[in-house]
Amino acid sequence: MPLKVRRIENGTVLDHLPPGTAPLILDILNVDVERTTVLMAINVESSKMGRKDILKIEGKFLEEEEANRVALIAPNATVNIIRNYSVAEKFKVKPPERIEGIVRCPNPNCITNDEREPVEPVFIRESTDDLEYRCRYCERVIRAEQLRELLR
Repeated sequence: MPLKVRRIENGTVLDHLPPGTAPLILDILNVDVERTTVLMAINVESSKMGRKDILKIEGKFLEEEEANRVALIAPNATVNIIRNYSVAEKFKVKPPERIEGIVRCPNPNCITNDEREPVEPVFIRESTDDLEYRCRYCERVIRAEQLRELLR
């Protein structure tokens, strides 16, 4: 059965999200679901991916930096900015060079995990080929598959 979903007038559509990741992505983007109209389609059929999630966020226009945080969970996601029911802008996410404050360091001895120190975790992209980041403080490297579990 084809999926029937209402178009949005103005906002953002995130497509090609891995199945089951839409709630996490809403969290990463700090979308207030009590005040924002959100359509979340989870585990829908896709000719390209087999299965995927889709998010439609009415009234929210993602900045490129914001959208690129999505790449931490959905590196093949597409962002569509909608204005007056039409796609005004479309781009693919790309992993950020720097991650600040949204991923915790897995090293329990890292200064960012010390409750007495007000230090936000900062990770710098280590590799352009693989999604690997290095902690600015303790030098611990994290890989793409670890990112989901380390999101704050």
